[in-house]
Amino acid sequence: MASVSLAEIIVSAMIVLGSSFALIGSWGLVRLPSLMERLHGPTKATTLGLGGMLVGSVLFFQLARGTWSSHELLITLFLFITAPISANLIAKVHLHRLRTEPGGEIRSSAGRPPAPPGASDWATYEEPHPGGPSYTSEN
Repeated sequence: MASVSLAEIIVSAMIVLGSSFALIGSWGLVRLPSLMERLHGPTKATTLGLGGMLVGSVLFFQLARGTWSSHELLITLFLFITAPISANLIAKVHLHRLRTEPGGEIRSSAGRPPAPPGASDWATYEEPHPGGPSYTSEN
């Protein structure tokens, strides 16, 4: 019978932990009722799950094979840069469509989103207007 090394146990634990988070995130994507609630599955749990599997892969190559692999670091960097940006853009488009389309169906317990401050209906940042609270003569 072959003995199991500590490196194999650690790598297996990271892969199982990562795949568990990915499964939970995917399940949340399918089961949650509204788009805003569904964003949390892929952006939070699935990203954490993929990160755990990538850490398991890095540990495998470092502990079991004695080599260094930079592929996992590049995948992690790309994932952690693109996931929040894409989730933010999807949320902004969704809020914009809810505010501009009459009779949009809301299937969330949170209800319809509040109107944005000021006259803006798209961005959350608006340049200062003359006479506004944060307007100075240098603007």
